[in-house]
Amino acid sequence: MTRIRVLIVDDAVVVRRLVTDALADDPEIEVVGTAPNGRIALQKIPQVNPDVVTMDVEMPELNGIETVCALRPSYPKLPVIMFSTLTERGGTATLDALAAGASDYVTKPANVGSVALAQQRVREELIPRIKSLAGRIVIPAAAPRPVAQTPVAPPRPAPRPTGPDARPAIVTIGVSTGGPNALAALIPALPADLKVPVVIVQHMPPMFTRLLSERLNAQSPLHVREAAAGMAITPGTITIAPGDFHMVLERHGTDVRVALNQAPPENSCRPAVDPLFRSVVHVYGVRTLGVILTGMGQDGLRGCEGIRDVGGQVLAQDEASSVVWGMPGFVVRAGLADKVVPLAEMAAEITRRVSGIPTAWAAPHPVASRDMSRTEAV
Repeated sequence: MTRIRVLIVDDAVVVRRLVTDALADDPEIEVVGTAPNGRIALQKIPQVNPDVVTMDVEMPELNGIETVCALRPSYPKLPVIMFSTLTERGGTATLDALAAGASDYVTKPANVGSVALAQQRVREELIPRIKSLAGRIVIPAAAPRPVAQTPVAPPRPAPRPTGPDARPAIVTIGVSTGGPNALAALIPALPADLKVPVVIVQHMPPMFTRLLSERLNAQSPLHVREAAAGMAITPGTITIAPGDFHMVLERHGTDVRVALNQAPPENSCRPAVDPLFRSVVHVYGVRTLGVILTGMGQDGLRGCEGIRDVGGQVLAQDEASSVVWGMPGFVVRAGLADKVVPLAEMAAEITRRVSGIPTAWAAPHPVASRDMSRTEAV
């Protein structure tokens, strides 16, 4: 198998060495070059022909954001992973870089105690992203190997009640890799008079989720906020789970409120999509509309099973508009998606369903039956 060619761009010699050494032991990856700033990186790209670029945010001469902007006209499909600090300044710059066309990001290890631990952090967070963005198959460690099966059409959704009582009373969204840009396209397109609340898990660390919420709030006609414990869930509000906390919903009399916890990660994530989806199903039952957007891995799969089991609805982003068709791909292949929707059409589809306007069921991709092995490419 051809190895994935990686170019490392960082102004710090120690970081370039750290990342190079962290990637060196993986037989599927080859570091084909390094660069101390964006200007040299732009010169090296046609020379070393990388499959993936890791990019520092703050560099002299040409910083990461400027470099992403400069390379996109000539290399529109080249995956770029930002390597940023876990600070407010780093978070803001990372979101700017993603908006400029970066594919994903990893935060630099801090206060880990040793070089060996720092390298381990880089391996755990960076290598799966490199492989996923390069289109390689990633098998979850605890999952069985995939079994080849002939794709079949997914089962049609079970008959559901009709009328106002069957309309979704909440929209719950799960998203990961490519999520900030996907949400920036989706959330501002939702109407100001949306009659239901929206709750979201975006896989992000602390501080980044607050910055994302503030950015989306400035762009959206709806009120977007980062969740806090005890916060009421009300129509027309969009609530995003905070980094490092699972967000769940609980009913208190006639109110529905946010609860946060630091239970163990699920699907290697905290916040994770599945705990939120489970809690939404418990509170709203059949009136749940689940939406799975672009992302690496299979977080959200079990939650979508729960939504379908109670008769709720599930939408999945299509492969063509996803940065990584991992999370939505698992849901579609398991036969759980009522409809597979391009990102540009997702806001309209959500609005139609919340409004109770009939919409034909469709899945434009061949998918496998619900009981198939769930270890597909992410």
